Amino acid sequence: MFVSAAFAQSETQSQPAETPAVDHGTPAGDAEAVHTETGVPHDAGHTGVFPPFDSTHYASQVLWLAITFGLFYLFLSRVVLPRIGSVIETRRDRIEQDLEQAARMKQDADSAIAAYEQELAEARLKAGGIAQEARDNAKSKAEAERAAVEASLETKLNEAESRIAAIKDKAMSDVGAIAEDTATEIVKQLIGGSVDKASVSAAVKAVRG
Repeated sequence: MFVSAAFAQSETQSQPAETPAVDHGTPAGDAEAVHTETGVPHDAGHTGVFPPFDSTHYASQVLWLAITFGLFYLFLSRVVLPRIGSVIETRRDRIEQDLEQAARMKQDADSAIAAYEQELAEARLKAGGIAQEARDNAKSKAEAERAAVEASLETKLNEAESRIAAIKDKAMSDVGAIAEDTATEIVKQLIGGSVDKASVSAAVKAVRG
């Protein structure tokens, strides 16, 4: 209703005045007051007001504003906002999935680190046991070898002592014989006669004994 009245009023104001018949006998001064094309005086357009600023158009402007706002609101609520909400929801779900995946990966990493540390501790313990066993075996083997060497040396020492004793006894027996011969010769040289070997042997043994 308001739109029809405002439109009719704007149509009425916008219609140009009827072009008066041009009288060729009109003086030049009067002809200048009339527009050459529309027949409207030059100052006739300055009497109206710009329609958006005309108070008589406020009702229609408010109505069209309400209609436009309503259409814009429906467009936003039915088209734009659901799409934005869908995008936000999708991103939110993706972020939640990423966070859950990151949490699972962190848990798996923690479990892997714990298993690695446990295996490392077991390996260190096993390596320590192997090293201790190797040291014990080496020590036992060294002691056995040392005992064998000592026994061999003891045997060789006993054999050497036996040989030395035999050589000593033989040497002593040879010394006795040499001493008897030497004493016999000395006595012969001194007294110039024969000497009883039994007496010489007894004398040498008496001296050695």
